Amino acid sequence: MIEAGNEFGPGTAYGNALIKCGETEKQVGGAERELIQSSAINFLTPFRNFLEGDFKTILKERKLLQVKRLDLDAAKTRLKKARMTDARAAAEQELRMTQSEFDRQAEITRLLLEGVSSTHAHHLRCLNDFVEAQTTYYAQCYQYMVDLQKQLGSFPSSFSNNNQSSVSAGASSISVPTIPVSASLPNPGRGNSATSGGFHELRSSSGSRKARVLYDYDAASSSELSLLADEVITVSSVPGMDTDWLMGERGSQKGKVPITYLELLN
Repeated sequence: MIEAGNEFGPGTAYGNALIKCGETEKQVGGAERELIQSSAINFLTPFRNFLEGDFKTILKERKLLQVKRLDLDAAKTRLKKARMTDARAAAEQELRMTQSEFDRQAEITRLLLEGVSSTHAHHLRCLNDFVEAQTTYYAQCYQYMVDLQKQLGSFPSSFSNNNQSSVSAGASSISVPTIPVSASLPNPGRGNSATSGGFHELRSSSGSRKARVLYDYDAASSSELSLLADEVITVSSVPGMDTDWLMGERGSQKGKVPITYLELLN
């Protein structure tokens, strides 16, 4: 974008907009690299070290404990079956040895499993660090885009004045719609007074209005209607419906739509 903007010319509105978009995308990319690096160091590496180190050791020692338990069960069975004095003495000696080995292995396994509690506490801190890194990343990206949106919103909507020297007298001027600063992330608790008044009038009447969709919206349930940015749908108020929603219609499709995604048309 920056290269293309320089080719169009930073003195033109379009070229300047491309440059600013490119610079913002570089900032977003830098924030993403920081997130990846932080996640790898503070979250993925500790978990990987545990799985490849202590966890494998615990599995190995538990498997060995199972073997020792089977040996102990076998020694007890041989002692029960021993009838001769010599055979019984040998079986008792073997039982004492296998019991000692089992107890020793059980203690090793117990100590390893007790250490897992401290590992869980460490992993919890790692998880908190990961969530904090994500929060920082999304906050940075949001701020970058808000700043960019404000800058683009200050540009003129027509590029004809900027490019007048480079087009012929008979060529028609090129008009590009300005990106409105108000088109930020949807916020159900906010909205300009004119739009709010229009929705209030619609809710107090039994009629319907045309509305333009501001953002894409994926329906969360079968009672809602999915939306595509810039499409025009028909909306109406339904008694008992939440004030943040209207009933939307697109052809034969019908469902609830959030008012924060809509702009009523005259």
